[in-house]
Amino acid sequence: MILLIESGSSKTEWRYISSPNEAYQSFHSLGINPYYQTPEEIEASQKEVLSQLNSLPVEEIYYYGTGITDESKKGIIQHWLRSYFEGAKIIQVENDLIAAARSLCGDDTGIACILGTGSNSGFFNGNAITEQIPPLGFWLGDEGSGGHLGKLLVLSYLHQEMPQDIRELFIKRFGALNRLDVLSKAYQGEFPNRWFASFSKFLFDHRKHPFCYQLIEHSFQEFIRLYVSKYAESTTQKIHFTGSVAFYYSDILKQVMRKNRYHIGNISEAPMAGLTWYHKSKKWPE
Repeated sequence: MILLIESGSSKTEWRYISSPNEAYQSFHSLGINPYYQTPEEIEASQKEVLSQLNSLPVEEIYYYGTGITDESKKGIIQHWLRSYFEGAKIIQVENDLIAAARSLCGDDTGIACILGTGSNSGFFNGNAITEQIPPLGFWLGDEGSGGHLGKLLVLSYLHQEMPQDIRELFIKRFGALNRLDVLSKAYQGEFPNRWFASFSKFLFDHRKHPFCYQLIEHSFQEFIRLYVSKYAESTTQKIHFTGSVAFYYSDILKQVMRKNRYHIGNISEAPMAGLTWYHKSKKWPE
């Protein structure tokens, strides 16, 4: 019996697989990020979903998540899971990039990219991430992500760079944003990346407007310039994407990739479907 957990900054998906031929059970909860959250905060945010899982026998747990930056962060998650699933023989904790790579590439080589609330990338050799252009997080990076798109949009509003028709639509949807309120959300609020990422939905709804299209295109171009282009294998390997931004903006993403003459591979909304196939094939090979 396998429990898969895939967590981003915004949400966590849980999938319980009891056998290769039976339907799996899915659960959802708030996002987990040990880089920003204390163990107590993680536990409090996940109590409801854990109460639904307590009665299920679990032998193996595979956790993939954002914020797993070093062994200490892995330890936080492992200790927390062990306290709830004492009978589990295996508890493996990996970062979200490994989730993307296993989900998108399986056992093949390729460049795996994440474009969700945040962004990340790495070269996968079929077994491990062997090269990574280090991401710099929300404040210094996250180009191509929902957080970056939202930040660009809010900045264009505050700097009065929006065309009047888009500005009117923006105010109708969000109200007239106050500079001090934005600064408070940005520097004092919890998970500012989530808050800024919420504005990216406006861009999606108006992506056919030249201003919005160009803003999205610019964000993707920056992700390619700063990350994808720096992998030695970028011109020979397929480049795969997972995440809500990659999936819903795939038409624009594909156009930007073609302009840069890169070979695009798989694009998925989330890694869980690919991870399910990956772990079932390892546990129950045909």
